[in-house]
Amino acid sequence: MSVCELHSESRHNEGEEKRYLKANNMEVSIFFEYPNNTIKTSKYNAFNFLPLNLFEQFQRLANAYFLVLLFLQLIPQISSLAWYTTVIPLVVVLSITGVKDAIDDVKRHKNDNQVNNHSVLKLVDGRMEEDKWMNVQVGNIIKLENNQPVTADMLLLSSSEPYSLAYVETADLDGETNLKVKQAISCTCDMEDNLDLLSAFDGEVKCELPNNKLHKFAGVLTYKGKDYFLDHDKLLLRGCVIRNTDWCYGLVIYTGPDTKLMQNSGKSTFKQTRIDHLMNVLVLWIFLLLVIMCLMLAIGHGIWESRIGYYFQIFLPWKSHVSSSVVSSLSTFWSYFIVLNTMVPISLYVSVELIRLGNSYYINWDRKMFYAPKNMPAQARTTTLNEELGQVKYVFSDKTGTLTQNIMIFHKCSINGNLYGDVADRNGEKVTASERNKVDFTYNKLADPKFSFYDKTLVDAVKKGDHWVCLFFLSLSLCHTVMSEEKVEGELVYQAQSPDEGALVTAARNFGFVFRSRTSETITVVEMGKVQIYQLLAILDFDNVRKRMSVIVRTPDDRVLLFCKGADTIICELLHSSCTSLCNATMEHLDDFASEGLRTLMVAYRELDNTFFQTWSMKHTEASMSLDNREKKLSILYEEIEKDLLLLGATAIEDKLQDGVPETIFTLSKAGIKIWVLTGDKQETAVNIAYSCNLLEDEMDAVFIVKGNDGETVQQELREARSKMKPDSLLDSDPVNIFLAQKHKIPFAVPEEVPNGSYGLIINGYSLAYALEGQLELELLRVACMCKAVICCRMTPLQKAQVVELVKKYKKVVTLAIGDGANDVSMIKAAHIGVGISGQEGMQAMLNSDFAFSQFHYLQRLILVHGRWSYNRMCKFLSYFFYKNFAFTLVHFWYAFFNGFSAQDVNDVWSLRFPELYEPGQHNLYFNKKVFAGCLMHGIFSSFVLFFIPMGTIYSTVRSDGKEISDYQSYSLMVQTSLICVVTTQIALKITYWTVISHFFIWGSLGIYFCILFLLYSDGLCLMLPNVFQFLGVARNTLNQPQLWMSVFLTVILCMLPMIGYQFLRPLFWPISVEKVLRRIQLMRHPPPLPSRTRRKHPGLRRSAYAFSHQQGFGALITSGKTMRSKGSKKGSFPSKK
Repeated sequence: MSVCELHSESRHNEGEEKRYLKANNMEVSIFFEYPNNTIKTSKYNAFNFLPLNLFEQFQRLANAYFLVLLFLQLIPQISSLAWYTTVIPLVVVLSITGVKDAIDDVKRHKNDNQVNNHSVLKLVDGRMEEDKWMNVQVGNIIKLENNQPVTADMLLLSSSEPYSLAYVETADLDGETNLKVKQAISCTCDMEDNLDLLSAFDGEVKCELPNNKLHKFAGVLTYKGKDYFLDHDKLLLRGCVIRNTDWCYGLVIYTGPDTKLMQNSGKSTFKQTRIDHLMNVLVLWIFLLLVIMCLMLAIGHGIWESRIGYYFQIFLPWKSHVSSSVVSSLSTFWSYFIVLNTMVPISLYVSVELIRLGNSYYINWDRKMFYAPKNMPAQARTTTLNEELGQVKYVFSDKTGTLTQNIMIFHKCSINGNLYGDVADRNGEKVTASERNKVDFTYNKLADPKFSFYDKTLVDAVKKGDHWVCLFFLSLSLCHTVMSEEKVEGELVYQAQSPDEGALVTAARNFGFVFRSRTSETITVVEMGKVQIYQLLAILDFDNVRKRMSVIVRTPDDRVLLFCKGADTIICELLHSSCTSLCNATMEHLDDFASEGLRTLMVAYRELDNTFFQTWSMKHTEASMSLDNREKKLSILYEEIEKDLLLLGATAIEDKLQDGVPETIFTLSKAGIKIWVLTGDKQETAVNIAYSCNLLEDEMDAVFIVKGNDGETVQQELREARSKMKPDSLLDSDPVNIFLAQKHKIPFAVPEEVPNGSYGLIINGYSLAYALEGQLELELLRVACMCKAVICCRMTPLQKAQVVELVKKYKKVVTLAIGDGANDVSMIKAAHIGVGISGQEGMQAMLNSDFAFSQFHYLQRLILVHGRWSYNRMCKFLSYFFYKNFAFTLVHFWYAFFNGFSAQDVNDVWSLRFPELYEPGQHNLYFNKKVFAGCLMHGIFSSFVLFFIPMGTIYSTVRSDGKEISDYQSYSLMVQTSLICVVTTQIALKITYWTVISHFFIWGSLGIYFCILFLLYSDGLCLMLPNVFQFLGVARNTLNQPQLWMSVFLTVILCMLPMIGYQFLRPLFWPISVEKVLRRIQLMRHPPPLPSRTRRKHPGLRRSAYAFSHQQGFGALITSGKTMRSKGSKKGSFPSKK
């Protein structure tokens, strides 16, 4: 088909919204203008950096304000200050910020270039040529080799494995480290690595447009006149890594920004802190105040000129451009606008950037956030969000690799009513496991040296040949879909569809029941050194409905056995009535396992009558080949044979949490921070981890599960949950309902609601898709925000970002997202603060984050210590800075009436022990509009004192020798000296922790002032530049007068009295919660120990975390024989990682 014909067909099918491409035909890609494989995460280039960066910087109103001021200063008729006094600091501020932004973007360019310049083998004119990733186009055929990342989203054509299977690891996409199986379409399998056949391949693909759905793909391949259906199992996605496959070929479907990885990466946004937004508002306030003041002074000047100045022109002549008092008033308005510009000095923004830079270095240098095993310190990847860390209210966390290490460990088990796994001393008392108690597995030559177990009684039972213990481990070695390879004698490598299965098979291996190999018809097990071959008769594979899997085998002594393992809630219903007492005992053990946060499942078996099995097998074969209701027929047959089981026991696997996760979550919760877990994992696994790390608790009044499959059901479930948490919230008279009934301009802030107890919420991704639509999003938000913990399961990366955006939209609080995989990038970008963890799932999260470190428990230090300190420092600085400038600038205002109108905190340990100290940041108590108004009033009062006390001191006053000192120069010196002393004392009172450095800079600055004063008023400078330095001898003649020092002392006392009185009286009469905590700290001599939590046992509540895989296992592939290599190919049943 020609390009024109293809285009014509696309026009004909325009309503279907399909993508069209043709293999080995670049004309089609060019015609449809498909992008190449280049990715771009950078913001700027050489041409747009200056205009775009300046545009972003002038979004700060203060920068725009100083630009206007600069233009005014260029007009000589109204300018009372030189133009360079504004342009130099403005250029410095813009340059510093611009250089910082450029450095950050250069790093992004380097990362982009590194990825875009990776090499790949591309089929060109019948031969493979090495090319760069960025040059790959839609329709290219490329070759990938083992352990290589997938270049673009591509259709698998053929591979080195039997039946053209390929194994991929998708950790960077969905956070799952278990392998996935992909299979090429039947019509291309035989091409293998024949370049002539691949070059001649001219198949046409019609598929869906680029989208962000990781687990969905639909298309049709037309080849040699036949159509072949394409689905997700035939697509290799960018971000995956090829494993255990020597080579594979693929047809590129989506490239660059169209790939599902990039579609889920989210957009980079310009992040500003709440204080930045507040400062923009305050700049507007100050601007209005400045206009009002200038207007008052201009009117006063006009009145003075018309009544007095007009008649004194012989002494004070009007300037040439002034024709009347009105023109003079207009000129004075703009002159004062320039003179009083220090109410918002540009040095404020320079100082803010320097403080932020210093706070970033404090984070980078924190040894307590340095992770030695990876030699990785914490990184503040941005310098603009430090104080925002002190205001976090919601934390959104990934699960796998963030809360957990994604390492499964066989921890305990219950066999025939006996509990194994606890370590006891000689007296039978339970003790903590240590290396001394570690079981020695040297008797087993095939044992995994990395496996650890500490209860020797279980090994003794195996060695003694205990029937039930041996049968238990035999079931674990047979009932699974794990693949095995033994490239070196005795060194087994297992590949499992989930880490749970791998842990169970490894446990059986170490206790002497070694799964060694399999074919489509047999399983080879080494039992205590003796090789046994079991005939594999059927695999009843796991799925999310059955929550169990079974295998049927024929033993070497010709018995037919069914082994089954699954969720305890399912297995209990399938047990024989004779197992009641054993089941009760096992259930008690399961309660113990669950209370420790372990993932549990039950193991059972059944011996089958040979005749019964043969009859069942025939029906199973018939159902397997059925085209109608195949799944339903198989399900009925499975239930027919999976009954009357005999219980063997239960396993307990530890999904190993990262160090300090429960303590961190408990501490953050105590600080008033709500933590939501957003994961792509399945519900059972996520809920189990939530209990393990103290998010969900047995003591909660209720845990609501939302699992509706349509909008109406989801709404009903959410409303039922809200009715239990807060019954009044369903009434029309409820204050929140009244508020929501009013028409508000979106977005608006939804008021906080207080529930009548402690609750948790669990919702899956399918239900969440409905809950995030229309009016349901407010219903979801109200329910979720009243819950102590929220667990969202089976989420897509985009849904993670949507949940974050929902909270940002309606709650007006600071959000933080933390994750370690590419599937967390959109969430990290959406939140106010993004934190990346260097985990098991690549570096994508770190590269897109604002802060990065290696362990989740560092988060409490980042927020409660560095965040709180950064917020406190910034608030103290801003309140002091505004006060200082109001006091300084408004002295000019008072002077206008006389010149004719011309123009201790706590350390890091206490911060972590008392998380309640974090609360002021969440409510922005230390710097807000009210605090700013207080600074303004204090500044006005101080400026009044600074002007009138010195004036009253020198008014009609003479020195001891009879000479007057009430001159302009002496008066200005007294005012400026009083001002310097006042603001220095003010900052000294704000210091909460004195160091040598603090003393040096505070008192040293005062000393430097007097040194510079004598220099500027010296005889030498006056003689050299008499037009500039006109205050000859003023310093030495004024500073030796007792009136000056009395004036300075009185001014400092009067200016400080309001602040000292307020700081003394407020904690006594209007204390906030933090001051109550600080009072408790002052009564303690040493910090209390970190809080520890004891778990309560609730026998009635069992949580089974049976989580083999998110999709159906390898069962169908094993029994079909597709995974088995031909005899002439390679040794072993499964390829190993290289």
